[in-house]
Amino acid sequence: MRTVVYAIGGNALSSPTGDNQQGTAMILAKVMSDVIDLLEAGWRVILTHGNGPQVGHLMSLDSSQPMDDWVAATQGMIGHSLSINLDSILMRRSRPEATAVVLTRVEVDTEDSAFEFPTKPVGPVLSDKQVMSEDWDIAETVIGPRRVVASPKPIRILDLEIIRSLIGKNAIVICCGGGGIPVTKNGEYYQGIPAVIDKDRLSSLLAIEMDVDALIISTAIDAIRTSFGKENEKVHRTMSVAEAKLFGEQGEFPPGSMGPKVTSLIEYAEKKKDGKSIICQPGDALMALRGDSGTTITNE
Repeated sequence: MRTVVYAIGGNALSSPTGDNQQGTAMILAKVMSDVIDLLEAGWRVILTHGNGPQVGHLMSLDSSQPMDDWVAATQGMIGHSLSINLDSILMRRSRPEATAVVLTRVEVDTEDSAFEFPTKPVGPVLSDKQVMSEDWDIAETVIGPRRVVASPKPIRILDLEIIRSLIGKNAIVICCGGGGIPVTKNGEYYQGIPAVIDKDRLSSLLAIEMDVDALIISTAIDAIRTSFGKENEKVHRTMSVAEAKLFGEQGEFPPGSMGPKVTSLIEYAEKKKDGKSIICQPGDALMALRGDSGTTITNE
C-alpha cells in the first residue's frame, strides 16, 4: 500500500481559547475529509500537526513550566482531538482502520547554530516586570516583547520505529506534533530543551525516514504563488526543485511563512525521486495528488 505524510497547520486546529471556533471547525472538517478520501483511495496515512496557537496559550497561563512539557501537553491534547474525531468517522463508515497517537521526541544538536541566535517567538507578550526579571532571550516583535527560542534542525526521531510498526498494522498514526518534543543527548541520558522545531521540516524528515510515497503540506493557500499580491502574480501547479530554489534565493518565499514549507518539500523531493511532494489547501489532498490542485515540487 502507498503511504502519505499529511502535515496539518496549527491554525487549522481548534484553539483552547475558543477563538474563531466556526472557522477552525470548518478547516478541521476538510482535513478529516482529506484523510477519509486518502484512505478510500488506498493510502495509509500518517498525520503530523502544528501547535503554535495552543502552546502559546498554555504558556500564557503558566510560563514557569518547562517548554518541552507544554509541547508534550499539546501533542496529547491535539492528538486526542484528531483521534476521537477520526475514530468516530471511521466507525460510522465501518472502516477497519484505527487511530494511534504517538508522543514524539526529536533529537536536536546543542551545537546547532540556531542556539546561538534564538529567533522563534513563543508565548504571550511580556510585561515590563517579566522583561526585567526572567532569564530568557527576549526580542521586540510587532506586537511587543516576547520570549524567543532556538529553532534547530531535527536530526533524529526517537520514536520512528514505533511509528513504523503502527503504520504496518494499518493504523492512522498521529505523531510529530508541534515539530516534536525537542530533546538533546547528554551522555547516556536524554533531556528536554526549550526550542521549537519547525513542524514542516520534521514532517519532511519523517517522510524521508519512513520512505513514504507522498508528502502533503496543507496550508491556507491553494498553491505556491510567485510575485504574490502583484499584477504579475503567478500560480504554479508544478515547480521543479531548481525553480523552487531559485525563487527562494530571489526572496519569493519569506522565512516566516512559505520559506520552511517550500524548503521541506524540496528536501523530500530530492531524497524521494519518485515521491509526490505537494502543498495544497485542506480539502484538496486527493485532487492535488492527481495534479488538479495545489503545487507539486518535481525533480524534472
